[in-house]
Amino acid sequence: MLAFFLKRLASLVFTMLVVSALVFAAFEFTPGQMATKILGPFSTQDQRDRLMEELGLHRPVWERYFEWLGNVLSGDLGYSTLYKLPVNDIIWDRLGNTLTLAAIAFAVMVPLSVLFGISAGMREGSKLDRTISVASIVTTSVPEFASGVFLASIFVIGLGWLPGTATLEAGARWPIAAQLVLPVTVIVLYDLGYVVRMVRASMVEVMTRPYIRTAILKGLTFRDVILKHALRNAMIAPFTVILLQINYMITGVVVVEAVFAYPGFGRMLLDSALSQDVATVQAASLFAVLVSVSTQIAGDLGYMMLNPRIRFS
Repeated sequence: MLAFFLKRLASLVFTMLVVSALVFAAFEFTPGQMATKILGPFSTQDQRDRLMEELGLHRPVWERYFEWLGNVLSGDLGYSTLYKLPVNDIIWDRLGNTLTLAAIAFAVMVPLSVLFGISAGMREGSKLDRTISVASIVTTSVPEFASGVFLASIFVIGLGWLPGTATLEAGARWPIAAQLVLPVTVIVLYDLGYVVRMVRASMVEVMTRPYIRTAILKGLTFRDVILKHALRNAMIAPFTVILLQINYMITGVVVVEAVFAYPGFGRMLLDSALSQDVATVQAASLFAVLVSVSTQIAGDLGYMMLNPRIRFS
């Protein structure tokens, strides 16, 4: 397992280096365009030339890349032209807000998806199975912005029970807990159906295995068959899928954060990209790749722990 972990860690480092080079080149391969992005389209050529000289943009790309990479490794993520602050002063607060939202949504989504998936898979073709399957398909097929608008129309405009935005301002009319209800609900609804179907499919497959029939013929109760024999084996494949949802909940909830004006990581990345805030986009892109690769490694390690055939092969 140690060799596997070291191999994955080396892969993570290599992936980060490749992505960092591609991200840097995408924004700074042409210094003239870089200066135009900072000063705006109405700047003069003389102003752009002076800025390029000041920032050292006349130097070769590879030289500027290694200087930027050294600054990133030392903790200097650059200066945000959109927020007029160092990127370090922005990205961690926004990331903390998104982690709060993701943690709540994950804590709600995982138990519900496992419960519904197992309930549907225990008795394939039953009314409960068909109901859960149809509901899962419906919730997954509805985009986040559509479900967000739909829920807001009911609970914000129609009933007035919840706020329509989640600015996380403690002194606002609504408490922070109430502001988080709709964003969390939208994320859970969109993500729940996919995980439920994965758990159900795995449970259906396990229930047809010979050792399940043997356990039933030995006289074990249906509850013991599910809890002691079927559950662990059914969760091997969905475990990786569940962990991969962490990547979506941290870096992929741009739509949800935009709909509810949530000051999170995804909305920061969107605003920075629209405003051509190069330093913030570069830092956020690297972190998004880090989260994606790290969750894949964690999923592979968890899969090995659950499946002895992989662990000892």
